[in-house]
Amino acid sequence: MPEPVRLAMIVNPRAGKGRGARAAAVAERMLRDTGAVVSVLAGDTAAQTRALAHQAVHERHDGVVVVGGDGTLTGIVDVLADADVPVTLVPAGTGNDLARALGIPTGDPAAAASAAVHGSPRRIDLGSISSQGESRAFLTIAALGFDAKVSERTNTLRHPRGPLRYYLALVIELLRLRPTDFRVRVDSGEEQSMPGTLLAVGNTSSYGGGMPICVGARPDDGALDLVRVAPLGRLRLLTVFPLLLRGTHLSRPEVLHRQARRVQVSAPDLVVYADGERVGAGECVIGIRPGAVTMMVPRR
Repeated sequence: MPEPVRLAMIVNPRAGKGRGARAAAVAERMLRDTGAVVSVLAGDTAAQTRALAHQAVHERHDGVVVVGGDGTLTGIVDVLADADVPVTLVPAGTGNDLARALGIPTGDPAAAASAAVHGSPRRIDLGSISSQGESRAFLTIAALGFDAKVSERTNTLRHPRGPLRYYLALVIELLRLRPTDFRVRVDSGEEQSMPGTLLAVGNTSSYGGGMPICVGARPDDGALDLVRVAPLGRLRLLTVFPLLLRGTHLSRPEVLHRQARRVQVSAPDLVVYADGERVGAGECVIGIRPGAVTMMVPRR
């Protein structure tokens, strides 16, 4: 008889306001029913989760199942990529944009987890951001404009709780709206002044739970998609915003879209968010590691 598949399941129980713990229980039960040997490793903090990833690699499991959101996987994906360990994502976050990009079910933990034993391997690219002396991985989109400032404002507000805090941050930043004086160098080109309202660099097409700012971006094409929205006033931004939600904005004259392998960006008030986390400020260099991660995805 063949040896059973040995899997480490790394769980962020707090992901998605408790969805992580519930999704992990469903996924574990399904995987054990297939005969897999599952070691459950739960971490409450980013540091604990990263230590568990190193443990899983050291114990030489056949694969790692990550239960959580995009941020949970991003915090450990470089460890798993360097060890060339197949990764299965059971989405349990609030955005789950990587799962959308890879066709992983977002509301069915058992179906998502089954890819660990019944799925197909898919090599995907891994983004990297260097800023303020640190380098971090990312999987979906790096945001460097108005949207990043809204995220920053949300994190600084104490009240109200829940979604209302985000909407309050959105209103505050809309009232404070002014162009960001981006200085951008793409690949080996010259640095250019590129003032704008939005600047996004994507490995996948969407962020924020499905907003396709980098519509058409593919996580396995070896390239990043750069999207910049020119300076807009408040009313014009409110007009363009619905186009962003529908992914029909790339043909607009206010929007620049191109592919790149390396993007260097600086601005006096630059804030950088990626996969929902603050990853830099002032200046950053964004790059790509083609085919760096093996993801297990459902068979088609």
